[in-house]
Amino acid sequence: MDKTIASPAEAVAGIADRAVVMIGGFGGSGAPIELIHALIDRYVKTGSPKNLTVVNNNAGNGHVGLAALIEVGMVRKLICSFPRSADPRVFTEKYLAGEIELELVPQGTLAERIRAGGAGIPAFYTPTSYGTELAEGKPVAEFEGRPYVRERWLKADFALVKAHVADTHGNLTYNKAARNFNPLMCMAARTTIVQASRIVPPGGIDPEHVVTPGIFVSQVVEVPDPAQEEELNRAGAVYPEGTSP
Repeated sequence: MDKTIASPAEAVAGIADRAVVMIGGFGGSGAPIELIHALIDRYVKTGSPKNLTVVNNNAGNGHVGLAALIEVGMVRKLICSFPRSADPRVFTEKYLAGEIELELVPQGTLAERIRAGGAGIPAFYTPTSYGTELAEGKPVAEFEGRPYVRERWLKADFALVKAHVADTHGNLTYNKAARNFNPLMCMAARTTIVQASRIVPPGGIDPEHVVTPGIFVSQVVEVPDPAQEEELNRAGAVYPEGTSP
């Protein structure tokens, strides 16, 4: 089955209001900038989608990518591990103004909640966060004399993912550290939308090198020269262009 899509705009056209959207990346590494910006373009033109719940490792930097998604007002809730990063002013201002909700999750727990969602495991126990505010209201059980906090899986309606090479069936490879949360999010979403630097025919990827099997991928769009968040921020970029930071 050919899963290729002509453009990022077409790829994100099915994302609706109040959707839960996982966005891959660790800071700028592995962040699908073109898909995020295509989603912003759609919102600017149509007013939708809005009131999104976004799952990401952090809260964005500068005024591009995830930060831009938050800045234009599309995100109702953010589930992340690091709301404070190099330049988190957009999220900070929205949060202090009461315009966005935050669910703070320890990084290892976030990864495991996403993995559990993809594996069909509704809940698991971890010692992380026991005795802190993050564990308030959550069930606790003791195993071998140690208290563990019960955490629930995380699943999403959509995942936006950046890959290095994809084939037309959706099999994926990643570029070094850009792998990060992306493979887990592919598994945990009903619809996984991937931007890849290169799309090859079936058989163009050595099966031994496939990280994400195509069964977890819904759509693939080729973005030959993807933007890098850090480079955009060093250049003082703002998205959408023409808006003021």
